[in-house]
Amino acid sequence: MKPTLRFVLGDQLTRGVSSLADIEPGDVVLMAEVDEEATYVRHHQRKIAFLFAAMRHFAAELEAEGIRVDYIRLDGKQRAASFGQALGEALKRHKVARVVVTEPGEWRVLEMMRGWEAEFGVPVELRPDDRFLCGWEEFSELAGDGPTLLMETFYRRMRERTGFLMTKDGKPEGGRWNYDAENRKALPKRIEVPPRPVFDPDETTQGVLDLVARRFGNHFGSLEDFDYPVTRHDAARYLRWFVTTALPDFGAYEDAMRQGEPLLFHSHLSALINCGLLTLRECCEAVEAAYRNGKAPLNAAEGFIRQIIGWREFIRGVYWREMPGYGERNELGASRPLPDFFWTGETEMNCLAQAIGETARNAFAHHIQRLMVIGNFCLLAGLDPKEVQDWYLVVYHDAYEWVEMPNVVGMILYADGGVFATKPYAASGNYINKMSNYCGHCRYDVKQKTGEDACPFNYLYWDFMARHAERFDGNHRMDRTLATLGRMDEDKVATMRKDAERFLDGMVPAGDY
Repeated sequence: MKPTLRFVLGDQLTRGVSSLADIEPGDVVLMAEVDEEATYVRHHQRKIAFLFAAMRHFAAELEAEGIRVDYIRLDGKQRAASFGQALGEALKRHKVARVVVTEPGEWRVLEMMRGWEAEFGVPVELRPDDRFLCGWEEFSELAGDGPTLLMETFYRRMRERTGFLMTKDGKPEGGRWNYDAENRKALPKRIEVPPRPVFDPDETTQGVLDLVARRFGNHFGSLEDFDYPVTRHDAARYLRWFVTTALPDFGAYEDAMRQGEPLLFHSHLSALINCGLLTLRECCEAVEAAYRNGKAPLNAAEGFIRQIIGWREFIRGVYWREMPGYGERNELGASRPLPDFFWTGETEMNCLAQAIGETARNAFAHHIQRLMVIGNFCLLAGLDPKEVQDWYLVVYHDAYEWVEMPNVVGMILYADGGVFATKPYAASGNYINKMSNYCGHCRYDVKQKTGEDACPFNYLYWDFMARHAERFDGNHRMDRTLATLGRMDEDKVATMRKDAERFLDGMVPAGDY
């Protein structure tokens, strides 16, 4: 009897993934580092290194079980430019009865896989990715099938389905579904950020770092002081550290920002979950257990679980519902090219310099830096949605198209016209000043609205509102802002718009990167 070839992708590094669920002696697991996936956008050096190191360790763990692994290295004798080429070459090496693969996270890869059976003349079984709790085919059952969607509705149904933070009689713990109002505190100076575990590269990881430095050293970012977990063992250790040390303060300060502190109390687990070294269920179970054992407050546990079974699952459902073509939407007609400081981090706007600089060093920034600093600027400046999508996909080590695209198109840029965001997430410098200490280190004055010393977020905000006032008229969540704009002195509005024009016209386009 011929064996089965089981193709495992770099974001499917879970021993219980559906493609491996029924593996039998003699079956072959195919894994491949392919140039196309590393370069279809010029991914952050740290992102490539993280994934290749995690893949090599996962393959070694399978081999330690006695499983046959056909692993194609980018620097090995057998090389592959694409997933298709990797599969085609593997089929020549192994006489197999069929190919089994778990559905991928991106539309383009799914379309590729759907053509493999005809291309290679072998049965290909495409299995659902059951590491998610809501399959994308059943998304409409929980989120609805109307033109607009509410994440909160979806989240409550997911809580009921999973039982996370629910009482025995089917009610939400504490009597409320959502504790977000308690999770918006600025970080007091007296509170210290706890030190995190450091995961020094072993020989396998160092080999990957050397490879990436040679092959992708001209990509964005840095490999310096790489210390992120790349094994299942270390990922589990990082989860335990978060739950015992950072989770208690995570909720209250999850929206806060502090100069020189990129992680604060955030879990930093998203890349580990998205590539499969951790499962969302084990993360949520650990956080829920901490709450029930009195080790973490409810607002912290609920905030974390909402991000995972609410937002993460919801965003994935939006992606598959709206594809293909979702990435082409541009409801606000934004067309300005990405400025060069998005790649260099060299800007006098300290909040952007901090968020982009930390992104370059770590391939990570937490959600408020991504949404309300970098994303807010992209929205107000009218940056081209395609360029913004590519940037977010390049720079973050937890970014895959299924999670990046809806967050950028729908949440950050409102480019889909409000499929799930009820209003644009636009803010002036006051919000950043309230939630961080960035403004105290900035050359611009956050309290000034106009002039060369004024915080650019202030006049960009009102310029954005003036540009789109007619479009947003009738959106009840914009009523107060538009009413304020309507009462403003016309000369003041004109001055702010002229300042915005001066600033935006002075930005140097990034060009090709």
